[in-house]
Amino acid sequence: MSYAIEVHNLTKIYPSSGLEEGFLAVDQINFTVKQGEIFGFLGPNGAGKSTTQRMLTTLLTPTEGQIQVLGHDLAQDSYPAKRQIGLVPEESNIYTELTAWDNLMFTGRLYLMSKTDRTARAEELLKDFGLWDKKDVKAENFSKGMKRRLSIAMAIIHKPALLFLDEPTPGLDVQSARTIRTLIRQLSAEGTTVFMSTHQIEEANQLCDRVAIINHGKIAAIDTPEKLKQTFQQVQSVEIAFTLSAEGLEEKLTTLPEVSTVLKIGDKWRLYTDSPPDLLPYLMKFSEKENLDIVSLNTLAPSLEDVFLQITGQQVGSVSEESSQQKADIRRKKGKQ
Repeated sequence: MSYAIEVHNLTKIYPSSGLEEGFLAVDQINFTVKQGEIFGFLGPNGAGKSTTQRMLTTLLTPTEGQIQVLGHDLAQDSYPAKRQIGLVPEESNIYTELTAWDNLMFTGRLYLMSKTDRTARAEELLKDFGLWDKKDVKAENFSKGMKRRLSIAMAIIHKPALLFLDEPTPGLDVQSARTIRTLIRQLSAEGTTVFMSTHQIEEANQLCDRVAIINHGKIAAIDTPEKLKQTFQQVQSVEIAFTLSAEGLEEKLTTLPEVSTVLKIGDKWRLYTDSPPDLLPYLMKFSEKENLDIVSLNTLAPSLEDVFLQITGQQVGSVSEESSQQKADIRRKKGKQ
């Protein structure tokens, strides 16, 4: 099997500076990304997500470990790999004082493309991305969605084998976000490997062939979205909506047998349980007792968001313990060096 990315024992320790102690951001992680797949990299803020991507794109040097990108060891032979990489950072990297056309021409020159090739490719991309009629408009006049499309076009003008996307649809309206997702699927269908770092759990669920969840610098889980959901059957739930919202309803629902957690989702109540079939009779009796008419009632399998929260929520409320552990890990790793 061919891999676009192979990561072995990758570690990053940010050194001490002044009064700040060193910080273990990424802790001996291992994973592979197959050629042609859309790979999602998920994690809460501070989990090591951005640090990992910066190491994979040569923007940051690892403390330990090995990275191979498209068959090239980044520590020994990074240039051939960088020639085949495209990067779309979270913050826009377009030149707003330039037109869409000039942004693409400039980027093409950076990749040493001939004038003929970059001209043909720029026209192709602007038409595909719905920006052709705006090619002579300065990017400062573009909407956020248009700027995002242009930044992706700039990243793939040289037809990279591997595209890194950092938060591909942050703050975009529904239509723009849908357009970006369509573009990502199209790139994958054409053979481009996509490494997508995102906070958008549902977006990863819709787009990714596999996802990795990083938490406190370690890979906590890695698999297809559906297999991850099957692994966490304990986060099944029942979602119910009543015609009225009675006083103290959340507290009463929490006391029902088989219920572990209750969340209010819009006008509905989501009741987490190990066994939805066992909970349903109790809900029917409860609605009769409280004189509540049921508008809707659904049993839900675990979502990728549920899995994400189940994994990353294990350390909630234990910041001081985590900090102490990270400091101990840093001392341990420094002792090995």
